Amino acid sequence: MSENELATLQRRADVAPWQLALAQRIESLPIQIAVTTLIILNAIVLGLDTSEQAHRVLGNWIGIVDHICLGFFVLELGLKLAAYQGLFWRSGWNLFDALVVGIALFPGAGPWAVLRSLRVLRVLRLFTVVPQMRQVVAAFIQAIPGLSSVMAVMGIFFYTAAVLATNLFGEQHPDWFGTIGKSFYTLFQIMTLESWSMGIVRPVMASQPWAWAFFVPFIIIATFTILNLFIGIIVSTMQELASMPDPRAPAKNLQHLVHRMESDLQELKRHIEK
Repeated sequence: MSENELATLQRRADVAPWQLALAQRIESLPIQIAVTTLIILNAIVLGLDTSEQAHRVLGNWIGIVDHICLGFFVLELGLKLAAYQGLFWRSGWNLFDALVVGIALFPGAGPWAVLRSLRVLRVLRLFTVVPQMRQVVAAFIQAIPGLSSVMAVMGIFFYTAAVLATNLFGEQHPDWFGTIGKSFYTLFQIMTLESWSMGIVRPVMASQPWAWAFFVPFIIIATFTILNLFIGIIVSTMQELASMPDPRAPAKNLQHLVHRMESDLQELKRHIEK
């Protein structure tokens, strides 16, 4: 949970002292470092769990460490829930943590065996612990309206290009452009610049030399223009978030002023006593 939720808890009058003390302890730097370290350790263990050689070398230690990490995560969420109570469920990050940890509590056999592979989602908890990662995710979420508009433009452009490619090249190259679905996939491969020249375009040009007049403008528009709009919108959103004033700044400045005044009063008191 971020400092905003902790500040909200501190402002509430109905909070017991032990709740506030527990919340401050959970949000302390040593605890957050420990949580981050365990998340990284758990990610390594989940990777080793996919290796038969690692199982032969480490034996049951992989499962033991995995269960220890899971137990710590459950304890952490339980302590947060006890400290924040109803406020806990108002944070989307806490809901995400509860979901990815809760999935791991399902049994790994029977109809729930498919959920065992979803344990790797615990690695995504790094997004909730590291503030810089939270900022990136927040920028991406905030950029979704702009990205949806770009995706709509790309969808219209791709549909038009796929219909044209099917009509122009489908008869002679049915494996790539025989149907509109195949044309969509082939054009997507060309957009990513994966084997687009020697793998697709030059074989097409061998039978239809003018084909470059279709593919070159397609790459310029799809790859160098529309695709870069995604990056531009996300970068612009991150810059806007970074330039926004910190809502906690006034409170921090006021707290610093109070501490400064208390220090000056104590210094004045010592001079008077002398």
